[in-house]
Amino acid sequence: MTATTPMERARGANVGSGFWGRTSVRVTVVLIAALWSFPTVGLLISSIRSPNDIRGSGWWTTILHPFETTWTLANYTDVLSANGMFNAFMNSLIVSIPATIIPITLAAFAAYAFAWMRFPGRGVLFAVVVGLLVVPLQMALVPLLQAYNGLGMTGTFLGIWLAHTGFGLPLAIYLLYNYISQLPKDLFESAFIDGATHFTAFLRLVLPLSVPALASFAIFQFLWVWNDLLVALVFLGTDSEVAILTARLNELVGSRGEDWHLLTAGAFVTMLLPLGVFLALQRFFVRGLLAGSVKG
Repeated sequence: MTATTPMERARGANVGSGFWGRTSVRVTVVLIAALWSFPTVGLLISSIRSPNDIRGSGWWTTILHPFETTWTLANYTDVLSANGMFNAFMNSLIVSIPATIIPITLAAFAAYAFAWMRFPGRGVLFAVVVGLLVVPLQMALVPLLQAYNGLGMTGTFLGIWLAHTGFGLPLAIYLLYNYISQLPKDLFESAFIDGATHFTAFLRLVLPLSVPALASFAIFQFLWVWNDLLVALVFLGTDSEVAILTARLNELVGSRGEDWHLLTAGAFVTMLLPLGVFLALQRFFVRGLLAGSVKG
């Protein structure tokens, strides 16, 4: 019988502890994901149950007795047609897409200028941008609304695009600056030696290399604008022609507080697109969040 050395015993212990450590981490992650998804599953099940089933029992009973439940898609038909949710869905798209693209475009140019261009007052301007990160947007609502009333922009899509752009720019500039400033300096020196301008370097080098940071901010901004209610109520109002999903769903809660089959269907419609956007861009998400945090 061969005796094992202390090093071999230690190595075996490390392998065993490593296996159990990885297993415990995976089990924990699965449990957290399951608990996080639990309300969404309940919302989905409730949205496709009949009104009588919703009033008679909880959604969890369908897991044990799925064939005793009346499944229906009529809730979605009622919400999208009779309650104006489809028009609100289109309005949310009209608001969210430009309100995401405009600040990303402006912030990318500004972040490049702060990172690689030298001009008077650069440090002061960047300090102002960082300082704006801690200013609550609620402080700007009244002055902006007064200015909008004077310009006749209240209740217009242009007004809310500009509002969301202003509220989102400080974070966008800061996030993109952290990434763009860490790009290899040799790339830019080589490009400038070959006769490239700053605009060419921005288009040919910075934009292709900054996709993770751009996608990360796109997720943040799109989810923020899509789920926003306060800014939409202040600058758009609740008129059916311009009301977005969150405002329409808020009215649905007030007027149909007992129609849970319609409320759950409307809530699930509201979360479908943000969920799709996150799943489509999630591979860039972590890379974008860690952008510029570590040098090496």
